[in-house]
Amino acid sequence: MFLVLLVIGRFKITLSDLGAIFSAHLSGRAVGEQLVAKELVFWWIRLPRCLMAILIGMGLSISGAVYQALFRNPLVSPDILGVAAGCTFGAALGLILPGDSFFLIHSLSFGCGLLAVAITVAIARLISIKPVIVLVLAGMVVLSFFNALLMVLKYFSDPYDELPSIVFWIMGSLSRTTWHDVLLIAPIIGIGLVFFMAMRFRLNVLSLGDIQAKSLGINPSLLRLVFIVASSLIVALSVATCGQICWIGLIIPHMSRTLVGPEHNRMIPVTALLGAIFLLAADGAARSVSAAEIPVGIITALAGAPVFAFLLYKNRSSGWV
Repeated sequence: MFLVLLVIGRFKITLSDLGAIFSAHLSGRAVGEQLVAKELVFWWIRLPRCLMAILIGMGLSISGAVYQALFRNPLVSPDILGVAAGCTFGAALGLILPGDSFFLIHSLSFGCGLLAVAITVAIARLISIKPVIVLVLAGMVVLSFFNALLMVLKYFSDPYDELPSIVFWIMGSLSRTTWHDVLLIAPIIGIGLVFFMAMRFRLNVLSLGDIQAKSLGINPSLLRLVFIVASSLIVALSVATCGQICWIGLIIPHMSRTLVGPEHNRMIPVTALLGAIFLLAADGAARSVSAAEIPVGIITALAGAPVFAFLLYKNRSSGWV
């Protein structure tokens, strides 16, 4: 899928063109005049964009699998604790502030996403009864609060300049990807994936419930907090970089569970692979189906709803439906 997405798009680049570009790059010579534009598009637009699609797809899908295991609920997605709503509000705030620099937008988006998760965890700890249920309910409160703040920003923003930027950000897109974004996000998502892969057997224990986890010598509250912080960090970074890309964190874990079962030793690697493939395919469709590029969030929503409905039908006799 990665190779396919490198060659398709409105600007045509064939496999032979890629071979000539790599050959010239490895030999240290310049490409021919007919390949100059293709070389620029490949190195500075298409390659970082495809790498970003892989990273975001893997990060969001595994975060969704972790959330579903922590809350023992197949309908949980990465925005359940309000992190996506907080990131979107922060980005919108950065877009309407004076001097809306790229760094300011990303910083506010990332910071507000982490703030939303911190408020959710603080509310749950303050109440401190039935922590899993309270955490979900606190997440709904924070989600609604930041969505309300976002609507306030939309209402007071300039309808001809600022409002379209906010709406486009909410839709999600990989069109703004640069090598700087890839190099920034790759180490964090990579460390997170390694952490989840190393701790995936403990997700099996947490899925059994707190009583069983304690009987096996595990502190479920502390471990749950660690998983929430790690997965929320990945989600916040993803949304701050590319905007909201829906459905991946919800349907990809279900697809993996259908293929290899609920055991996380097998499910986590398959989830990462399917998430990367799904977002690569969605991004390819977003930049190929029409002359004007479609935000990838629209493609994932259009594809995710029927796929999820099919998974519900296919697993109607299983334990999670």
